[in-house]
Parts: sequence; structure tokens; C-alpha cells
Amino acid sequence: MSISSRTARAVYFLGIASATAALALGAAGNALACNIRDFSAVASCDDNGKGIITVTDTDSTGKEATVSVYLKSNGADARKAGEQTVTGTSQGATITFSEAWAPNAEYRVRVTVEGVLDEDISPNLTTPSNACTTSETTPSASTTPSASETLSSSATPSTSETTAPATTGDTTPSPAAGTSDLAETGASSSTPLIAGIAGVLVVIGGAMYFGIRRRGTSKTN
Repeated sequence: MSISSRTARAVYFLGIASATAALALGAAGNALACNIRDFSAVASCDDNGKGIITVTDTDSTGKEATVSVYLKSNGADARKAGEQTVTGTSQGATITFSEAWAPNAEYRVRVTVEGVLDEDISPNLTTPSNACTTSETTPSASTTPSASETLSSSATPSTSETTAPATTGDTTPSPAAGTSDLAETGASSSTPLIAGIAGVLVVIGGAMYFGIRRRGTSKTN
């Protein structure tokens, strides 16, 4: 069965059009997909001088994500610091974990979106080198009665206490943990299939088209 030059060219250009559509679909899917780069984490101190870890979600698709925070020690998870859910917004939705973190501690932040995402924020969160300071009152030693004071058997020496001034915690947030440069995970699953079909069409159409042209050239010679 002979194939005309017109048919070969039609298949060839159909393949090119399909490949273009696949690329456009893949780009659109990546732009709208929820991915790990929508999440960031930072360790700081609250207004009371207590340690906190804040996670921000800028996923504009509004998918609910589960965020789990783990303290790392010697390369392994030492304990789970907490777990919360967050629904992202383009402006950024935040959740806060109360955590009395130590200076230069390492935390792993896991983000899970059912059927879409299950990754750690990379690199891991490293806390600032200065710890938070909580306000507290420290009593001083009791005063001692003077040597000239005469005590009777029924009298008890009076004591007084002085209170040291309270220290104020540093509430200035310190930057920590960047966002990940990992590849996006939520792109349309049909994109590879479309791209593969488009590639086959391009190859088949091109082979037929140039084969027909070659046979036509050999006949004229």
C-alpha cells in the first residue's frame, strides 16, 4: 500500500502539533501544581521569649497539607516536635509549633498532601546560634541579723528578701532554613503519555515524508 506525500506530511505536522500541546500542558500543570517549594520553615522567639517554629504555605491551589516537625540528632529523628494541618494561600498561610529549641539544633520538616506530595523541606531547618531567653524572677539570699541584735528565746530574727530585676528575652526573629529546589511533584500525569505519542508521530511522519521525497528524486534521475 503506497502512502502519498500529503499523508506523510499530515502525520509529520500532527506529531509536531501534539508535541507542542504536550509541552504547553506540562508547563500549565507545573504552574498550578502543589510542590515542596511552596513551603518554608523558620525558628524564632515569640513575644514572651519562648522558642517557636513557624511554617508558611504559599500553595495557591488551596490543598490541605499535613506538616510534621522532627528534632534530628546524629542523623536520625530523635523525637517528633509536633504535627499540624495547613491550607495554603497565595499570600501565605502560617502555622506555629511551640518548641524550646536549642541553639544550632537541626529539625526535619515533612510536608504531606494526599496523592500529590510527600517530601521534606530541604535543606533541614537549623535554629539560630542564640537561644531564646524566658523572663524569670530570681530571689537573692536572705539577709543576716546584725551582731548587735539581741535575740530572746521567744523572738525570731527578721529576714528580708530582695528580688533581682527580671531579664527580658530577645524577641527578634532569626532567619533559618531555606526552601527547596527540588523538582515539582504535582504535574499532570498525562503529560508524559502525550509527549511520547507526539514523538512517535513526528518520527513516523518524518520518515514517510522524506522517504517519499527520496523515491521521487531517484525516479527523476
